[in-house]
Amino acid sequence: MTDDQPVRRPAAPTAPTANAMRRALRRARDGVALDVSEAAVLLQARGEDLADLTASAARVRDAGLAAAGRPGTITYSKSVFIPLTRLCRDKCHYCTFATVPGKLRRAGHGMFMSPDEVLEVARRGAELGCKEALITLGDKPEDRWPEAREWLDAHGYDDTIAYVRAMAIRILEETGLLPHLNPGVMSWTDFQRLKPVAPSMGMMLETTATRLWSEPGGPHYGSPDKEPAVRVRVLEDAGRSSVPFTSGLLIGIGETYEERAESLFALRRVARAYHSIQELIIQNFRAKPDTAMRGMPDAELDDLVATIAVARHIMGPSACLQAPPNLVDEEYGRLIGAGIDDWGGISPLTIDHVNPERPWPQIETLEGKSGEAGFRLAERLCVYPEFVRRGEPWLDPRLLPHVTALADPETGLAVPDAPVVGRPWQEPDEAFTASGRTDLHVEIDGEGRTGDRREDFDEVYGDWGALREAAAPGMVPQRIDTDVRGALATAADDPTRLTDEQALALLHADGPALDALCRVADELRKSVVGDDVTYVVTRNINFTNVCYTGCRFCAFAQRRTDADAYTLSLEQVADRAAQAWEVGAVEVCMQGGIHPDLPGTAYFDIARAVKERVPGIHVHAFSPMEVVNGASRTGMSIREWLTAAKEAGLDSIPGTAAEILDDEVRWVLTKGKLPAATWIEVVSTAHELGLRSSSTMMYGHVDQPRHWLGHFRTLARIQQETGGFTEFVTLPFIHTNAPVYLAGIARPGPTVRDNRAVTAMARLLLHPHITNIQTSWVKLGSEGAAEMLRSGANDLGGTLMEETISRMAGSGYGSYKSVRDLVAIAEAAGRPARPRTTLYGEVPEERQRAAAASDGHLPTLLPVLTD
Repeated sequence: MTDDQPVRRPAAPTAPTANAMRRALRRARDGVALDVSEAAVLLQARGEDLADLTASAARVRDAGLAAAGRPGTITYSKSVFIPLTRLCRDKCHYCTFATVPGKLRRAGHGMFMSPDEVLEVARRGAELGCKEALITLGDKPEDRWPEAREWLDAHGYDDTIAYVRAMAIRILEETGLLPHLNPGVMSWTDFQRLKPVAPSMGMMLETTATRLWSEPGGPHYGSPDKEPAVRVRVLEDAGRSSVPFTSGLLIGIGETYEERAESLFALRRVARAYHSIQELIIQNFRAKPDTAMRGMPDAELDDLVATIAVARHIMGPSACLQAPPNLVDEEYGRLIGAGIDDWGGISPLTIDHVNPERPWPQIETLEGKSGEAGFRLAERLCVYPEFVRRGEPWLDPRLLPHVTALADPETGLAVPDAPVVGRPWQEPDEAFTASGRTDLHVEIDGEGRTGDRREDFDEVYGDWGALREAAAPGMVPQRIDTDVRGALATAADDPTRLTDEQALALLHADGPALDALCRVADELRKSVVGDDVTYVVTRNINFTNVCYTGCRFCAFAQRRTDADAYTLSLEQVADRAAQAWEVGAVEVCMQGGIHPDLPGTAYFDIARAVKERVPGIHVHAFSPMEVVNGASRTGMSIREWLTAAKEAGLDSIPGTAAEILDDEVRWVLTKGKLPAATWIEVVSTAHELGLRSSSTMMYGHVDQPRHWLGHFRTLARIQQETGGFTEFVTLPFIHTNAPVYLAGIARPGPTVRDNRAVTAMARLLLHPHITNIQTSWVKLGSEGAAEMLRSGANDLGGTLMEETISRMAGSGYGSYKSVRDLVAIAEAAGRPARPRTTLYGEVPEERQRAAAASDGHLPTLLPVLTD
């Protein structure tokens, strides 16, 4: 569509009946939850009805302000607007912000603002007492404009996000302003890259009306980043990443009242699920010349006021609502009366580059108008007070000194006269200081955890009610009509010919059919890898359990202040590796929580410390989640980070953090862990670099066999492409202390039937690509592991020597097995056992003798702290 083509106007709405309006107003007055149809009715309130609606909305707002400890206060942020680039790959038909390279050149501008230009604006803002640098730009301009790609390449940036990150750091260090980032649509990985450099971010949802994006004549037609589903996913990823996030609606662009109401409910759903939406902007459309929508009428003031009031009722008293004051003609009192509690960013220096024809009001004017309405005007930071007070995990430790220097510790609001000066952006000091519970290494087996759940159980994992709703569809089993006998015959003849329907039938098998399935899998195991049961003499080293990711299945993660939290020093990690080597280990398996204080290079230090102490040991370490964390903290690509880790001594990576490679399930199980596509990217990249990995699946929680099938198919496809998986490991869900179970959402782990079916089908569905199938004695015990060896498994994993993750989840099967113990499990299955290396090679004779002399058992466990 060109700018000369008309934009389709919506049909005139049918006015609600007087009875429908009275009923909806009464429900709003009484504080009863509204539905979409009632909200759509209230959006059309005018005259006395609108006065009734706004009065009840204002009461809701006032109750929220009182509960937040700032009654009668309306806030704003003193900011500068930095349009980092006006190039954009989208074609929104109301926008004058986006432009084309030729116009920029003719105006004497570069494709991006230069660092000097950015810092000049930021410095002048700091001199005027501004505390926010609002960085706004077009979406992914390099994907549309070669000139943008050439500029980034010439200045050494992989993409626009890399330049945004670099500028945010320089603003922090050289001016003291706090960056608020609006780079458009971001991926989960983008959030990990930007979270350490910005206290808050934002992106307007605008609308969830898909037709306005998909149909010719719509305001978002031809704009890939304006697809509503994509934008909702961004809001969800912000919540999963614990990023304080600003969003909102653009009203009057052709949406119906029902569509506007649906958009508000979509925002409420995200806010409930993640508690991450710090602010909701209700912005009224204003037509601009030289755009395709120049003939559209502006959104009326009554329409804006009604939308603010309805948003207040839907979002509730704790929500922060903003309406831009420069987009109304000084009718500030009506906006306050409708339920707003914030004016947004106001700049004494820069214009509103998105609405350049609408100047900001003077702060003194806003203060006077707010006072006339009975409100005190107070300055806030770009990150809202609630998030300042929450601290971790919402604020990265590297940003805390910058935020706390400008914030009132009691209220979380800005200190108006705080000096705005640059401060170093750097990793926290003493990241590897040993700390934590001194007896955790021995007493967790007997005494156990100090409590079955964290004190912040009801906040850190998101909204449990919303999660129950999200989990319900995935928990419904499917009816299976496929002939099981025919599927068994195909599996026995050639398992690679199993259809999805046949595989699902076998994954549901029970009774004699399950027994037959396990026999088929065991016969295939024998023909492929023989009768030997393999194991590795290894030591687990979980170097910290401090983690704020918020995985809902994990009982290992602790806050730094929790009684069961601990962190090892580099020396302690190396000591444990050396001790393992002495008793015959060929490998150390090292994983830890996503500790906010650990720099992205900490993983290199860990690998290097172990290799320097024990050069011959195999370092099997760092899950894909840790890889992404390290890469995002250092600003490196995943490939660059893995290359550097390999140079530091990393030999292979565990394929954990996979859980179920289906985001439908993952986003119930985990709040902030990497999405399935990113897990696949990490392991595939590792394989390409010569770093092999295991593969895993955790099952028995909110999943169903159809999810297991999809997971197996994905692993088989990756292995066909890379050949990098060494084995597949079954990980039955340990429910006892898992938050998602304690909240009443997950099942209490898999049944024996599930374990046998998963093990057998792993053997069949991964054939001939992944030939080693490992069972977990830690999670199943000796008898359970022996049963899995009769169901298609050929590997028992490792001696472990010291295991914390499953034990803290509630596993009662101990923290180590000696070599004799593992041999006994194999004998119970009627099979011989032999040791292996991480990559399933032969173990050197010297290592076998050392393991035999000690039985692969540590003489003593080293404490976290010296008593």
